[in-house]
Amino acid sequence: MRKTMIFIVSLLVLTTGAIAQRVHTPEKGSAERTAILAALRVPVEKELKQKIVFSVENFNVSGVWAFVSGDPQNTSGGKPDYRRTPYQKAIDADMFDNNFFALLRRTGARWKVVTYAIGCTDVCYAGWWRRYKAPKAVFPYTE
Repeated sequence: MRKTMIFIVSLLVLTTGAIAQRVHTPEKGSAERTAILAALRVPVEKELKQKIVFSVENFNVSGVWAFVSGDPQNTSGGKPDYRRTPYQKAIDADMFDNNFFALLRRTGARWKVVTYAIGCTDVCYAGWWRRYKAPKAVFPYTE
């Protein structure tokens, strides 16, 4: 009986861990994908002072966490105009890549941006899992 209980408890622990780490990519046009990108668009458009479309490269969701990365684009599909943004100095110094990385968390029915970065020339999100207590599984790379 004791061996059976230990087996059941072990199985439950392993199953719970596997479920907690399940990652999926929301389908294009899905309500989940639309909600996540809409939440991210608000601070990005405010900071860049222009309408932005996201060309997504990575889109991972696990439970209440989402990680999204890719390239920001203007509504014509080109690079945003960074001239009146905090990023122009980095562009002038050749220390800027046209990319974005974002971590979001769902609270109730709403997605909220936890943090984001634009123009990283390295893996700026590598430590976000630790800093924000997000599951490593949503990130394409971690420290």
